[in-house]
Amino acid sequence: MTANRFSDITRRLDSDSSDAWRVHEQAMLMKQRGEDVVILSIGDPDFRTPDPIVDNAVSHLRVGRTHYSPALGEMNLRRAVADYESRTSPHPCSENEVSIYPGVTAAIFSVMSCLLNKGDEIVVVDPLYVGYEPILQALDVTVKLVRAFPEAGFEPQLDDLIAAISADTQVVFINTPGNPTGAIINAQTLKDLASYCNEKGIWLVCDEVYSMFTYEKPHISLRTAAEKLDNVVVIDGLSKSHAMSGWRVGWVVAPVELTRHLGNFTAMSFFGSPQFIQDAAAFALNNDEYYVKEMRDKYRKRRDLVCDRLSTMPHLTYLRPESGMFIMVDVSDLFDDDKEFAQRLLDAGAVSVLPGSAFGQGTSGHVRLSLVQPQEILMKGCDRIEKFVKSFK
Repeated sequence: MTANRFSDITRRLDSDSSDAWRVHEQAMLMKQRGEDVVILSIGDPDFRTPDPIVDNAVSHLRVGRTHYSPALGEMNLRRAVADYESRTSPHPCSENEVSIYPGVTAAIFSVMSCLLNKGDEIVVVDPLYVGYEPILQALDVTVKLVRAFPEAGFEPQLDDLIAAISADTQVVFINTPGNPTGAIINAQTLKDLASYCNEKGIWLVCDEVYSMFTYEKPHISLRTAAEKLDNVVVIDGLSKSHAMSGWRVGWVVAPVELTRHLGNFTAMSFFGSPQFIQDAAAFALNNDEYYVKEMRDKYRKRRDLVCDRLSTMPHLTYLRPESGMFIMVDVSDLFDDDKEFAQRLLDAGAVSVLPGSAFGQGTSGHVRLSLVQPQEILMKGCDRIEKFVKSFK
C-alpha cells in the first residue's frame, strides 16, 4: 500500500513539544487515579463563571439564539467591546474596528494569517506564551526573538526591540501583561515602539488577555499609549478576567480595512461564534465591574501568600508578578535543567509546575507556578515545595 501523504503544515506542527507538558500530563493522570497531587501547572481559572453570565446564556438559548452568526461577530458584542475600548483609551473605538473569535488563540491565528506570508519576518519577545509558537510554525514565518531579562522584571526594552527590527520585519508581536511572567510594558515604551513601527510601515500587534488582572501597577493598553492607530492591533478576551476559558470568547480591535480582511478570513475558517455565547459575553462586559474586582482581589491575596512562603525557602528566588495568575520561580541554584526540577518535584512531592524553558530561553532555569487553586491547596503545595527544596543540602 502506498503511504498516505500529508501537507507541510502537519510536519511543522509535528515537532515534539511533549517536554513542556509532560509533568502536567503525568500529574493529571495521577489525579485521575485518585492520588493526592497538587496541580500548579495550568492557567485555567478555578473560579466558576459568575451566575448572572451563565443565566444570561441560558436565557438566550431558550429564546433560540442558536443560529449562524455574522463572520465578524454579533453587533451587540462588537459594540460592547468598542464601548469598553473607548472607556479605557483616549481614542474612540467603533464597532467597525472590532471582530469576534472563538477564543484569543483563534484571534491571533486570524490576525497573523492576514498580516504575514510564508517566510515573512516577525519579531516576538522571549519569554513568550507557549501557544504562539505553533501558530507561527503553521504559518511558516521567520521568527526573530528579543530576550527580556529577569534583571528588568522580564519587561522587554525598547532599544532591544528596535535593534531586532530589520527591513524584512512585517510584524512586531508583544504581550502585556505578559504570560508567563506578569510583566507590564510601560506606557513610554509602547508609545515609542508604536511610533517607530508606524514610521517603518510595520504592524504592531499586542496580546492583552490579562489586561483586567493587574495589581499595584495599572495596565496601559497599546491603544492608550499609541498616538496613531493605523498600524496597531489589540487582541483581548474573557477567558481569564471572567473565568470563561471554556466559553471561547476573544476579539480583535484593528483598523477598519484589516477588520474587513479578518471578516473574510473568518467567514471561510471559523464561520463565527455561537450567538448565545456572544450575547452572554456582551452582558459580561457591560456588567462586570464587581465580578472582575472580586476575582482580581482573590488572585492578589493568593499571590501575596505564595510569595511570602517562597521568600522563606532556601535555594529559590522569584519575581513578584505585577499581573496575571503565575509566579516565575528561579530554581537554577538546585538544578541546571528546569525540566528535571519539575519532574523531581512531582515524583518526590506530588506537586506539578511547568518548566520555564517551555516559554523560551528567557525563563530557562525557572518554573511557572500557577495561582489557580484555592488558598488551602496553594498552601499545601507550598508545604511540599518547601520540604522538597530543604531536602537538598
